[in-house]
Amino acid sequence: MRAHETVPYDQWIERSPEEMAARAAEFYEDINRRRTTRSFSERPVPSAVIETCLLAAGTAPSGANHQPWHFAVIESPGIKAKVREAAEEEERVFYQQKAPQEWLDALAPLGTDEDKPFLETAPYLIASSRRSVVAPIRATRRRTTTSTKASALPPAF
Repeated sequence: MRAHETVPYDQWIERSPEEMAARAAEFYEDINRRRTTRSFSERPVPSAVIETCLLAAGTAPSGANHQPWHFAVIESPGIKAKVREAAEEEERVFYQQKAPQEWLDALAPLGTDEDKPFLETAPYLIASSRRSVVAPIRATRRRTTTSTKASALPPAF
């Protein structure tokens, strides 16, 4: 590796081993409770909460620290209906033509199918994608080199 000058990171917070252990355990407990679900609350969510979550998601690691993520928050009932229609069509094709039997057998006890009414009743839908051109650090625009597979990271946060 070539020697190069690095940009100093001055935001580091030093923590004691005890605090690190406590924070790690709390984080694990939060993550361990997470489950894939198709049962969503229709309770309104303050837009400030959505904005803060998107700020956090936008910091997901990426190649060269470019964060090439783009998020679209969908609140319009008409657009949510179109998203549902398109998603259900994709799922119909998947369930009827593409899914291996082993996968269908694993999904059967969960009652999972192509019906997605939650896409219309959720207060917001958040779509994510990878931008092919990222905002510049300097005055020039550049293409991102981030793998398309990496674009799956932010929605997980």
